[in-house]
Amino acid sequence: MSLRPDLDMIARHVAPGARVLDVGCGDGTFLAELRTMKHVDGRGLELDPANVASAVGRGLSVVQGDADTDLGYYPDASFDYAILSQTLQTTKRPDLVVEQLLRIGTQAFVSFPNFAHWRGRLSLLWGGRMPVTRLLPEKWFDTPNIHHVTVDDFRAMVADRGWRIDGQWFLKGDRETTHAGANFFAEHAVFLLRGRD
Repeated sequence: MSLRPDLDMIARHVAPGARVLDVGCGDGTFLAELRTMKHVDGRGLELDPANVASAVGRGLSVVQGDADTDLGYYPDASFDYAILSQTLQTTKRPDLVVEQLLRIGTQAFVSFPNFAHWRGRLSLLWGGRMPVTRLLPEKWFDTPNIHHVTVDDFRAMVADRGWRIDGQWFLKGDRETTHAGANFFAEHAVFLLRGRD
């Protein structure tokens, strides 16, 4: 099965047999792949009831819940990894969600679209309109994205909170790209974080 590029990057760095919580797990496709590839003990949290039903139908342990309000129910350090892929920008308080991920998991993977990518900047500069791209296909009025985060914004939040970056990867289209100028050239970012010591 072909995974979305950010999920493929995360899967490559998840340790075999790890305990994983996938927040915003959708229909469970990624969790099922992790179970097959890495033999993880996976759990999921998903807002959409149809996606929850689909994931449970795959034999996965997924519950309906909201990342903004329901992560507090999970015990401290109950997972090796908490994963939030392409969901950060849809949460009401991304900082508090990441804080919860780092409380629940020893490490947290967070991936998000980089709204400072040069094509988005160009679209605003020349067209004066919010960009619509292959990776961000919704128009401004029907997008689930309520926070337009950039690579540099995310790094600043991590530094302000005293969290550690254990890994960072950047994607241009479907391929990994360099760290140089990531805030300008990367379309998506994947970070592996650890809480304060």
